[in-house]
Amino acid sequence: MNPLKDRIQSLPDRPGVYLFKDVKNHPVYIGKARAIRKRVRSHFRNFGESFSKAGAMLAEVRRIDFIETTDEAEALLLESSLVKEWNPKYNQELKDDKSYPFLKITAETYPRLLIVRSRKADGGKYFGPYTNVWLLRQAVEMLRKEFPLRTCKTLPKKVCLMYHIGQCQGPCEGLQSRQEYLETVKELENFLEGRRDVLVRSLSRRMKEHSKAQEFEKAKVLYEQIKALSFVPPPKKLDNEKILKELKEALELPSIPRRIECFDISNISGKEAVGSMVVFIDGEPARSEYRRFRIRTVQGIDDYLMMKEVIRRRYGRALEEKQSLTDLAVIDGGKGHLSVAKSVLDEIGLQALPVISIAKQHEHLFKPGREAPYIFPQNSPFLELIRRLRDEAHRFAITYHRQLHKKESLLSVLDSVRGVGEATRLKLLKKGGSLSTIKAMTPTDLSKKTGISLKTALSVLETLNDRTSSKEAAG
Repeated sequence: MNPLKDRIQSLPDRPGVYLFKDVKNHPVYIGKARAIRKRVRSHFRNFGESFSKAGAMLAEVRRIDFIETTDEAEALLLESSLVKEWNPKYNQELKDDKSYPFLKITAETYPRLLIVRSRKADGGKYFGPYTNVWLLRQAVEMLRKEFPLRTCKTLPKKVCLMYHIGQCQGPCEGLQSRQEYLETVKELENFLEGRRDVLVRSLSRRMKEHSKAQEFEKAKVLYEQIKALSFVPPPKKLDNEKILKELKEALELPSIPRRIECFDISNISGKEAVGSMVVFIDGEPARSEYRRFRIRTVQGIDDYLMMKEVIRRRYGRALEEKQSLTDLAVIDGGKGHLSVAKSVLDEIGLQALPVISIAKQHEHLFKPGREAPYIFPQNSPFLELIRRLRDEAHRFAITYHRQLHKKESLLSVLDSVRGVGEATRLKLLKKGGSLSTIKAMTPTDLSKKTGISLKTALSVLETLNDRTSSKEAAG
């Protein structure tokens, strides 16, 4: 516990969410609190208890992060969105969807926000589950003030009390257009998903539009919403600028690495091996710049040759097409992976392009021409940035690998269906989705969704069901 004592003492006694992270900087537990420091300290009463679940969790904790909120009710909403994103292994109570309520945005023409006890296949969007009903009701009161939606079960002909107290904009009388209403719904979704930065940008854009049109009352409402939310989108630009400058100095780079590209390889027994490239610009993900590579030239399991192929394809093509290069390339792996990447860059004439690697075990950084690794403190902000890049590249590679695996599985089944030619296979692969998705459809639904004939849809589903029955019998 000693390395974490100072960290616990520095935590604020304010509402928010805390994240217990392991040696790989992955959250193992995420919790909410009325007072973060007090709640975190209470956890460590169980430190050293190897026989208890709480003690086992604390034995894995190497870092504690936090996000402040205005109150505990909002912390509840943020906790749930983070648990959904990270799926920490010790947050079992939030994985049990049967025990706790959800927030639901209905699929009506003018959607409503409701607290419900279970999910249904009704087209609505569900958020949660949430562990505290009392706090959830408080949160909903706050949300209805910030994101005014109708609460009436059926749309009336005249505005009601909710309009007069500012918690509805009167779509029933046409005082708010459906487009404007759905913009508010989208902003609420962004908030519940934890995407506060997206929400603030959207509100700012609309505020400027209203100001330009001299709709100052509407602009003022949006301004108040932005002000209320501004505590959660921190000034990342300033922080990132400092981090990138520190990274430049620490690694002795020729310039501030505003564009960083990170590469990873994913393969299972050499099958459907893929590479990924993710891009961060000014310290933030630039997802439109991400690239995926299906390995073409390597047979079997050879991560080094696969990395060589990906680096050659990325930067060889950049040179051919005169694309802009990166300020820093990051390789997921140790000295061996770095060596093969550097050999390709030298071969194609990019000897000056800065490249480093991050080793999996101790998260040391390696650089060509330097024998010893760079060893930085685990709480170093620029090491955290490199970790984020590495984790994002790994996630992106794994996601692509799974997509290919699903397509290959579906393709192998479709090859055995009589009367299914190349054109039909393409339709099913593009629009059908996975095997499980297709199996859940009726013949009519499958025909409508993919554009194949009802007869072919019947044949495909029969083949899938026969295979499932055969596997179950064999098991």
